[in-house]
Amino acid sequence: MTAFLLDVDTGIDDALALAYLAALPDTEFVSVTATPGNVDADQVAQNTLALLELCGRRGVEVAIGARAPLSVPLVTTPETHGPQGIGYAVLPEPDGQVSARNAVDLWIDHARARPGELTALITAPLTNFALALRKEPELPELLAGVVIMGGSFYHQGNTTPTAEWNTHVDPHAAKEVYAAYRGRAAAKLPVVCSLDTTERMELRPEHVRLLAEAAGASVPELVLPDQPEGRRSTSDNRVIRHLSDALRFYFEFHRLYDQGYLAHVHDFFAAGVAAGTLEYSARPATIDIETDSPLLTGTTVADYRGLWGSAPNARIVSANNPEQAFRELTAAVGSLAARLG
Repeated sequence: MTAFLLDVDTGIDDALALAYLAALPDTEFVSVTATPGNVDADQVAQNTLALLELCGRRGVEVAIGARAPLSVPLVTTPETHGPQGIGYAVLPEPDGQVSARNAVDLWIDHARARPGELTALITAPLTNFALALRKEPELPELLAGVVIMGGSFYHQGNTTPTAEWNTHVDPHAAKEVYAAYRGRAAAKLPVVCSLDTTERMELRPEHVRLLAEAAGASVPELVLPDQPEGRRSTSDNRVIRHLSDALRFYFEFHRLYDQGYLAHVHDFFAAGVAAGTLEYSARPATIDIETDSPLLTGTTVADYRGLWGSAPNARIVSANNPEQAFRELTAAVGSLAARLG
């Protein structure tokens, strides 16, 4: 059993990551917290509640912490994820309510109550995690492990030529988080899933079709490039219908920016790394973040060779296996969708 503290900015690929983790039989959602990023924090929380209930995980505490980055104005991304953050999908109104507790306090309380038991997965800007580390500097020792989706090292950025979205939204938080891991034992260092490997996770129309087949949907789920933009799924399976509508928007966005009719599902990969279900390898490195240069704000830099004279503060994923990952996704989420109908 893997017990998770999750921090998300749901988000199409966050939604897929949550659906995937919900599909695994040996995962516990201890709490899910909302950081502003793809959309504002309130919309993140509503999306997350609705998605968890859609995927059969009712009663999970969802809380909001920060409502803006530490030092810069919040920028959201409706052009990438849609005005509500989940593409064309219109999720049912959740029955649950957002927790009255603060996300930062929630993380600290859970980590103190269950030292060494909880795995943190952060697929959002690092704002809430930075605030939690300010309040409890020993959080890295209390957590079993941390997986972060963020950064771009020897790879083109997806927000500026050099910066990845999550890090660019709150570069100061990212800088604080990695600074907090200096001098930690190798086993405690965060595993970082950067664009260098997450952009290899290219989900395509064929994967959507296979997912629907695995779910036992009676009608083939065809999300094709020659179809009208904005077309909605008519699948008889609720999970497939909503995921398909979200992914179609993501396909259209990537095509608009000349990346092909596909979706880079960054957060699903990070979720699989955290769950221990996806193949990957990682290298220790010392990470720092540019926060001052207008040209390079949010750029992540990795020193693999110790040129800065500082010990590693992260393990950066250097290789993965997309074919294995999508087989795993199809089997797990297809089985979940089949159970829930």
